[in-house]
Amino acid sequence: MTAKVHLIRHGAHDDVGQVLSGRSARSPLSAAGHAQAQWLATHFARESPIAAIHCSPRERTRATAEIIGGRIGVRAQVVEALDEVDFGAWTGRSFDELERDAEWREWNRQRSAVRPPNGEKMAEATERAVGHLDALVDRGWNGTLLCVSHCDIIRGVIAHYLGLGLDRLLAFDVDPGSVSTLLIGNWGARLLKLNGGQE
Repeated sequence: MTAKVHLIRHGAHDDVGQVLSGRSARSPLSAAGHAQAQWLATHFARESPIAAIHCSPRERTRATAEIIGGRIGVRAQVVEALDEVDFGAWTGRSFDELERDAEWREWNRQRSAVRPPNGEKMAEATERAVGHLDALVDRGWNGTLLCVSHCDIIRGVIAHYLGLGLDRLLAFDVDPGSVSTLLIGNWGARLLKLNGGQE
């Protein structure tokens, strides 16, 4: 049995690239984010049947998933395992401010070891997301799944299945509204697409 998993980063919101939104209560899609979600909906409407849409509970991921689901006729299911990394005390801080924080700089050098203050280690976040996908495969999932999640969660999942260390996460990009695709089975996994998007 093989699962085809499209890992979708939510559409853009006004704080992208400026503020670490993390698990902030409010992060609505911007106009650009809505356009990205509409493009994703059109893109997946052309694909072979989508068996399910799973999404993080954050506002920006749910909105993206609901736009896609509305177009293809599949109801999005909230899955806690796909939630954003818990960045703890860093949540809501600007990236300019964080760049002056030695602990933040160390986190970006050693994602495998450093824990955000009062937050979640990258390994813990990756483990819960991968655990969700592995459980589906173990139950015999054989179809196409859309997972709408967050940049670092998607990076962690890809790194896990490709056998990359978590310290290599910043070696590739996962842009807002992008699609990365994995085939996952009991035999292992293969990356079909990385950071694909509207051209």
